[in-house]
Amino acid sequence: MKNRSSIAEPVVPAKHAPAAKAARKRRKRYLWRAIGFTLIVLLLLAGIGRAMLPWFVRDYVNRTLDQNPLYEGEIGEVDIHLWRGAYSIRDVRISKTTGNTPVPFFASSRVDFAIQWDALWHRTVVGRVVMERPEINFVDAGSESEDQSGAGAPWLQMIKDLFPFRINSAIVRNGSVHFRAFGKENPVDVYLSNVQATIDNLTNIRDETKPLVSTVQVTGTAMDHAKFEYRMTLDPFAYRPTFHMAMRLVGLDVTRINDLAKAYGNFDFERGWFDLIVETEAREGLLNGYAKPLFRNLEVFDLSEDVKDENVFEVFWQALVGGVTALFKNQSRDQFGTLIPFSGDLSQATNTDILATIGNILRNAFVRAYLPRLESGEEGVEGLTFGPGELSDPISVGDRL
Repeated sequence: MKNRSSIAEPVVPAKHAPAAKAARKRRKRYLWRAIGFTLIVLLLLAGIGRAMLPWFVRDYVNRTLDQNPLYEGEIGEVDIHLWRGAYSIRDVRISKTTGNTPVPFFASSRVDFAIQWDALWHRTVVGRVVMERPEINFVDAGSESEDQSGAGAPWLQMIKDLFPFRINSAIVRNGSVHFRAFGKENPVDVYLSNVQATIDNLTNIRDETKPLVSTVQVTGTAMDHAKFEYRMTLDPFAYRPTFHMAMRLVGLDVTRINDLAKAYGNFDFERGWFDLIVETEAREGLLNGYAKPLFRNLEVFDLSEDVKDENVFEVFWQALVGGVTALFKNQSRDQFGTLIPFSGDLSQATNTDILATIGNILRNAFVRAYLPRLESGEEGVEGLTFGPGELSDPISVGDRL
């Protein structure tokens, strides 16, 4: 029996060798041509797809922003950044469709959705939203069709629909928030500008065990001069709202909000400074908190100025407000203020303790003046700490925060 290894390969006759070699070269050429043609087709399809991708994304974004019949969306160019897993929307504008509101509810020069790459270290793929120069306008117009509060629209669902991954963080750069009333004798525009904000760890990618894992931090400037700070820690996975929030506004010149006071209180300020501290805690939807409004060096009624008003009732009301604030102010600090406690279920109306509010007016006036700081203590709550306030009028160092 012959060994297979000893079987000789078929020998190509010498006269046929050049033809076989040429055939192999032709097959190689055909193979490389097929590969090259396939690559060219794939590159061509990729180029066409890349060129049309912004159009598809723009159409999808427009349909997503038009989910609510009360608001319509309008956007500019869409930029795709495949190398970082992101896309950007320019000139976003969301306006109310009913009434004749002259300002959009939301506008931003650019909104960027991107993969949060540092989250990959935690084996999680999540997204980040960055908003450049966003503006929100709340409008009180006296009629439901022209009022603009943003209520009734699925904003959170719309943001989720705009990106394929869960949103874990958000950044706001140079934003502004306005409260406007165009129908008043003097149009009202009370606003925060230079708003810088961060929202972090909404999906708890670090697997923290404490309940309040997400943080919100906001700073801004009220009416172009007063310092505004906001801090919140929250549980994004709670069935009902669970959070701790603190907010502080320090050193607002009250004469800059005279249009607001005149429109809703029928009086105005001659001079003074305003501080506001709000602290609330919610556990499974049950809310407890307080608001602490403080007026320093306040003057509401000026006899030489206010008697020029032809409306006798308004002069009387102005004098009454000025007299009450002067009577119940703390003389040593020249401060009128109180602490307003409130509580309730977030699914129902919040209850305000009127008697406690009145009692706290008397406490501020005759016992001890409230200071513009958290009642729980500046260092008493993790993640809710504020630095010293920059007060606009001269006060003693001992009175600072």
